[in-house]
Amino acid sequence: MIGTVLSNRYRLNAKLGSGGMSTVYLAHDRTLDREVAIKVLNHELSEQPGHEERFKREARDMAKLSHANVVSVIDAGEDDGRRYIVFECIDGETLKRRINRLGQLPADEAAAYAIEIGRALQAAHERKIVHRDVKPQNVLIDRDGRAKLTDFGIARTLGRAGLTVTGRILGTTDYVSPEQAMGEDVDERSDIYSLGVVLYEMLIGDVPFQADSMVAVAMKHIHEPLPNVQLQRSEVSSALAAVIERATEKDPRRRYRNMAEMLAALETALEVEVSRGGGVPHGEATAVLESVPEAQRIIKPQRSSRAGLVMAAIGIGLIVGILLVTNGGPSNPRDSGLLRAVAAHDFDPYATDGNPVEHPEETGLAIDGNPTNTGWETETYRGGNLGKLGVGLYIDAGHPVTARAVALRTSAPGWSAELRAADAVPDSIEGWGTPIGSAPSVRPEQRIDVASPAPHRYYLIWITQLPASGQATIEDVRLVR
Repeated sequence: MIGTVLSNRYRLNAKLGSGGMSTVYLAHDRTLDREVAIKVLNHELSEQPGHEERFKREARDMAKLSHANVVSVIDAGEDDGRRYIVFECIDGETLKRRINRLGQLPADEAAAYAIEIGRALQAAHERKIVHRDVKPQNVLIDRDGRAKLTDFGIARTLGRAGLTVTGRILGTTDYVSPEQAMGEDVDERSDIYSLGVVLYEMLIGDVPFQADSMVAVAMKHIHEPLPNVQLQRSEVSSALAAVIERATEKDPRRRYRNMAEMLAALETALEVEVSRGGGVPHGEATAVLESVPEAQRIIKPQRSSRAGLVMAAIGIGLIVGILLVTNGGPSNPRDSGLLRAVAAHDFDPYATDGNPVEHPEETGLAIDGNPTNTGWETETYRGGNLGKLGVGLYIDAGHPVTARAVALRTSAPGWSAELRAADAVPDSIEGWGTPIGSAPSVRPEQRIDVASPAPHRYYLIWITQLPASGQATIEDVRLVR
């Protein structure tokens, strides 16, 4: 095909890559005198209606997307039975190659790339298009450092009959969602899962699961949780680790409900990572952070100063001292260890479209080690009337631990809470069992003792009554062992 001129306009000059369905070439647009990328459907598939229709649909779907983080479609056509799609030519490298070249990416830059990919997917989801093949190989990083998503070849439009063969897995098993691996119908939450895996790979430098076959890898995605990011790279913030954990829940109902929710959590995690790094972002993190409207920011610019970080560190030390000396501190010195959770999530079994969830994008701020500048808060309820049994925040220790108490800090004291625990997250408050501790009126520095300590992975702070202000906050929460 090298040297071939398609439609008397596009001269194919070099092969860029190939797959099972198509081959991509670097080409010259003789009409507009510019370089383009052309994806040509493999000749042996051109006469098969299913493949041809899928190829044509990719061109139509991508043509509908005009977004800074999506590779643009310029043209599409057919020449002597060869179907082709013309894309803008991106001068850069794939995200996969970048990971292979650099290994672990800076945490803030990984979060920034995840945000840009997420924004591209959000634009697709708003048009009812599910990508279904989100992977670093399909993300291009241009010379300016911007991430651009491409290859919607196996995308599916929601609400329209797809072309997937029943029981067949379409996509790359290294990033495949459990439901896609099982051949089930997928929606935007499948892309959320895959993006969570991509974020994991950017932080760790490798995919989470490896096996002797693609089927074996797919089975791991169905049955095994992703390895704990913080156990492999301790400097990653709990806020960013929590995004991966929630995005890659096996049950789609437990993931972010949509890409907007995941983006909000990612933007918060990006701010946390930049703050932890001294306020100086790496690479593309600078541009992405500046693109977040200040009204949506959790950490304001002045909070990232070195003085602020020093004061936060001092604050942590003071809080630890207060918690251990006052409020019924442990009598045995060996019990004084504080364990920071690996993840935190809001819990509201009564949430509906008209009754929103409790700021899931902020949950990581309650465990980020910064008790003075960041935190999680409930929705504001008029007059402090919850109108339901309660709302809460649960923390994940990563594995079962025997906690003797939960220590927390709040800037809005006066609310009532129960402490509950479980080894798996239930769907209802009843599933958490009976309370193992309580605080009738939470103080600014509060310790809730566990009545009968036993190993549990998840600990729920269940807020049963709010102060007159109508809102409760948790700036920091730890388990006391």
